[in-house]
Amino acid sequence: METGCGCSRIRARLTERMKADTIRVFVTGATGFVGGALVRALARNGAQVHALARPSSDRSSLSDVAVIWHEADVTVPSSLAGIFPEATWVIHASGLLGQAGVSERVYGQVNVDGTRNVLTAALEMRNRPRVLHVSSPGVLGPIAGDPATEDAQLAPSNPYERSKAAAEEVARDFAARGLEVVIARPEFIYGPGDRHVLGLFRAIAGGRFFYINGGRHFCHPTFIADAVDGMLLCLSRGRSGEAYHITGPRPVAFRELGNTIANALGVRAPSLSLPRWSAYLGAAALETLGRLFPLTPPLTRSGVAFFSEDRRFSWQKARRELGYSPQSDLAAGVSQTVQWYRDHGWL
Repeated sequence: METGCGCSRIRARLTERMKADTIRVFVTGATGFVGGALVRALARNGAQVHALARPSSDRSSLSDVAVIWHEADVTVPSSLAGIFPEATWVIHASGLLGQAGVSERVYGQVNVDGTRNVLTAALEMRNRPRVLHVSSPGVLGPIAGDPATEDAQLAPSNPYERSKAAAEEVARDFAARGLEVVIARPEFIYGPGDRHVLGLFRAIAGGRFFYINGGRHFCHPTFIADAVDGMLLCLSRGRSGEAYHITGPRPVAFRELGNTIANALGVRAPSLSLPRWSAYLGAAALETLGRLFPLTPPLTRSGVAFFSEDRRFSWQKARRELGYSPQSDLAAGVSQTVQWYRDHGWL
């Protein structure tokens, strides 16, 4: 998958501390959307890329990339023992995204215990690697007022966010113990190859999408090329123990996002709106049906919360300390995403 990253900029940053042919990077979560994009960017720019995957994972999306695969499971500590020999960098991008029906316990096993296991394995190496922990600004919960900075108090509002907040605490603990760990918080990533936001594009294409509370609430979309660029900057330049927001240029109201996607698809813009309470009751009923029958609910209570709360974040710390500057305009990023979906038969 081509992400449109600025290859010359990334190459310069990768070689800032060391020659490109000495960089050996281990990536967890490489078979996922974000992890795969990071693998491609690293391999394209001369790094030797090692990827961790479970035996059952589908690796076909990276079949055209020079990757050295290692079988491991972040939730099984024994599978990680000694797995990072002579690693320059480790990128921990593995994790369980927010979705309906996942218990707090499972989020904890994957996102919290998995992080602890990866960092333990890195800490035990004779030549300790530098680690990038991929988190989320969602650890701050809904945002009221101005865009939130990294020093805002953690206030997670759902099981997924709570697990990511706990994982950050684990990362900071390891940083205090002498392991170089930088925390990247990319927000609402979309782009070619993503399946997590694909449902939104399909709903708008099929005329099934509706706004909640008039679509006046804000999200903060980040095109995959910007997310990759920002995360690699965190890895190469970030301060150990620090978190950095990696977001798109500006927060966007859901109505603008919906209209932009509709325009790229060439369909009528969504016009229906429901109050939050009505959408919440409907989502609860759909979740109940989903438990009774083998169906995935088209709307969940966590989805209602996402579309009816504000999440706006400042990326100025990343600009000041890392030189991060998101380049992708919303309309251009959405158009590129729609074209990729169509070219690959996803829309």
